Amino acid sequence: MPNIAFIGAGSTVFTKNLLGDILGFPELANSHIRLMDIDGERLKTSEVVARKVAQALGANPTITATTDRRAALDGADYVICMIQVAGYKPGTEVDFVIPKRYGLRQTIADTLGIGGIMRGLRTIPVLLDIAKDMEELCPNALFLNYVNPMCINQWALSRGSKIATVGLCHSVPHTAHELSLDIGVPDSDINYLVAGINHMAFYLKFEHKHTGEDLYPLIHKVVADNRVPQWNQVRYDMFKRLGYFVTESSEHFSEYVPWFIKRDRPDLIEQFNIPLDEYIRRCEVQIQGWEALREELEDKDAPLHVERSVEYGSLIIHSMETGIPRVIYGNVANKGIIDNLPDGCCVEVPCLVDKNGIQPTKIGALPPHLAALMQTNINVQNLTVEAALTGKREHIYHAAMLDPHTAAELSLDQIWSLVDDLIEAHGDWLPTYR
Repeated sequence: MPNIAFIGAGSTVFTKNLLGDILGFPELANSHIRLMDIDGERLKTSEVVARKVAQALGANPTITATTDRRAALDGADYVICMIQVAGYKPGTEVDFVIPKRYGLRQTIADTLGIGGIMRGLRTIPVLLDIAKDMEELCPNALFLNYVNPMCINQWALSRGSKIATVGLCHSVPHTAHELSLDIGVPDSDINYLVAGINHMAFYLKFEHKHTGEDLYPLIHKVVADNRVPQWNQVRYDMFKRLGYFVTESSEHFSEYVPWFIKRDRPDLIEQFNIPLDEYIRRCEVQIQGWEALREELEDKDAPLHVERSVEYGSLIIHSMETGIPRVIYGNVANKGIIDNLPDGCCVEVPCLVDKNGIQPTKIGALPPHLAALMQTNINVQNLTVEAALTGKREHIYHAAMLDPHTAAELSLDQIWSLVDDLIEAHGDWLPTYR
C-alpha cells in the first residue's frame, strides 16, 4: 500500500475530500496516510475526520499525524501539498489592505496581480524547502501541489528542484459542469480539450461526446438569448471577444486583465458584477463558522457524509498504483508542449497517467490571440520566480510593473512604493531581498 503524506493537513475540509476520494478506491483503502500540519489543533481535528472518513467508507488505512514535516515525508510515495504560508492573517489580509490604500482593489489575489506576486514570494521558499527534504527522504515520490499561485509555484519547483511534480486545480471540470448547465447538455455527454496556463486555459474543443457536434454554438446562444448568469458576466464577455471560453471564474479572471476593475469606473464593477474583496469575505465566513464546524466534525455521534469530488489527486495515485490509464488536467513545465508559449513556463494541459507517471499531451500552437493574452500573465510569473530564486528585489518591482491590472491603475512611483510597503509589512514571512 502506498505511503501518502498530506502537507498542510490542517485544511480539514479539503483533507476530508481528498481522503474520501483516495480511500474510496478498494486498491487504496489500506494506504498509510500521514497527516502533517504546523497547527497542532487543526491537525487534531483533521486526524479525527480522517478516521471518520475511513469508517464511513469501510476502509482500513494506517493514519498517523505529526507536526514534524520530515517525519511525514520519510519514505513517502506521494506528497500532497495544500499549505497557505502566513495564512489569512498576516498573509492574505495584508495583500488586500495595503493595495487598497493606493486605490488598487482585488477580488481573490491568489494567482496574479500584486496579491498573487506576494503570495508567490511567501510560498516558493517553503515549497523548495519541502522539495529539498523530499530529495533526501523520498526522492522518487510524486509531489502533487494544490497551492496557489499555481503557475508561479510550479515554475519555481521545476527550476529549483529535481522532484517530480504536477500542479492540480479543479477549474477545468468545474467550468465544464457550469457550461453544461447553461447549454442544457449533461457534462457526462461533453468531450473537451483544454490548454493554456492555469486559470487562463481555454476550451479549444467543446463537443458532444457521442455525436461529435460542436457545442460552442449553444454557448453563443446563451449570449444571444440573454441568459448569461449574473455571476459569470466577465467570462462570457471575454468569450464574445475571443471566441473561446476560459476555465477560471469571472471573479478570478477580472483581476488578470486591465479591463474590468477600475477605480474610476464603478459602472464597470456594477455591470460585470465583480465581487471586490471576495476572498476576504470568504475567509471571514470560514473563520466565523470554524468552531461550530469543528465541533460537528469531531462529534463521534455525528454522521459524516463522504462523496467523490472532481479533484484529480486520487485518480493520479490510483492510476500510478494500478496501471489503469486515465487523462487528467495537470500543470507541468512547458517542454515542447505548447509551441507558442515560453519554454519552461508552467502550462495546463491534458496528461495521461498510468504506471509511467504523468505524461503531458503535445498541444502544438495555440490560437495566437490566446497565446498573446497568456503571455501578459506569464511575464509576471517569470519575474516573480526570478525574484524568488535570485533574491533580487528589482524583479519584484518589474513583476508588479508588468502586471496588467496593477499597471492599469497605478503610476510607476506608486507601484514601487506599494511593493516596498508590502515587503515591509510581510516582514519575516519573506526572505531578505537585495
